[in-house]
Amino acid sequence: MNLIQEPITGNEPLGDLDQPRQALTQFYRAFNTRDLNMMDENFADSDAVAIDNPLGGIRRGADQPHKMYEAVFKSTADVHVEFVDYTIHGTEDVFWAVGRERGTYRDGKVVRDLDIRTTRIFQRMDGRWRQMHHHGSIEDAKRLGDYQNAVAQGSRPPRESSRPQ
Repeated sequence: MNLIQEPITGNEPLGDLDQPRQALTQFYRAFNTRDLNMMDENFADSDAVAIDNPLGGIRRGADQPHKMYEAVFKSTADVHVEFVDYTIHGTEDVFWAVGRERGTYRDGKVVRDLDIRTTRIFQRMDGRWRQMHHHGSIEDAKRLGDYQNAVAQGSRPPRESSRPQ
């Protein structure tokens, strides 16, 4: 199995979404541009969809990708990642990609690095690949907590001041 070093950033041409690399490109384009409609197109409309990642715990169901990524996109954490050091495996109707996401997010005024172990599973549906499962994990507990807090804090509305204006 060849380890692929060329990152998928989402900036690559989408081309034919019948190709595994293009389905991955569509996901990273949707994520990095905060395009919720494109994200919905990338995931299957199926109750068999499952997500297990650092921000959302385990979520199951067709509506869960939309709900989880909507919260991330509304966050001021401004998360951006690319897929690196990966392999793509598969059969005629299923493929899975195993690698790392590296990137950054905002924690207040500080930009922090991200390193997430990632697996994505796609199934061929109606002539194209649809994402069925994502698993991501951050190895370092402190970094995981910092990331979770930054996204959660950034998605809350600002507190109202109790001082007179």
